[in-house]
Amino acid sequence: MIQMMVYIFWTAFAFLSGSIPFSVWLGKLVLDVDVRDLGDGNPGATNIFRAGSPLLGIVVLILDVGKAALPVGICHSVLGLSGAGMIFISLAPVAGHMFSPFLGFKGGKALATALGVWIGLTICKASLPAVLGVVLGILIFSSPGWAVMLAMGIILLVLLIWIPEPLLIWVWAGQTALLAWSHRLDLKEKPQFHQRWKKTFPSSQE
Repeated sequence: MIQMMVYIFWTAFAFLSGSIPFSVWLGKLVLDVDVRDLGDGNPGATNIFRAGSPLLGIVVLILDVGKAALPVGICHSVLGLSGAGMIFISLAPVAGHMFSPFLGFKGGKALATALGVWIGLTICKASLPAVLGVVLGILIFSSPGWAVMLAMGIILLVLLIWIPEPLLIWVWAGQTALLAWSHRLDLKEKPQFHQRWKKTFPSSQE
């Protein structure tokens, strides 16, 4: 019973931590701008950059990563929590960012927060391939959603080859489902290559 309460507490804590809308609060406090009025309306670091403040954008990005890495890292590495309860704790920050109670249960796409989860669970073993996957996806695809799915595919490959732990595979599956939901509008469209690849892959534009 006590162990279950520990898992419930940390799941709730991780959800609330993930739900903190740093981009919205700091955007209003520092820039006097609601980042949800910019770009795609996403409350995330990208729209802080669009607001013309690269430094604040980097700060928000670090905070969005940290708000997941901290609770997940404490639970996994310090407290040694595992099993199904740790899966829920690991998914909670991403869900919190996507459905933030501070924003009327509306939130962002949670990409930076998802990266923080992998840092908390594996340090750099899965997080570094995730970053490389997103960068590669952005270079290849015109749609951010498909870039994210490519990154998740690379993470799965790394997990299966390098660290095939059931906990990590389940977290990957849940996180992929959440990110597919947050990028659902992008994923409704067929993946398209960037114009720079049009001559190389002409069939992709047909």
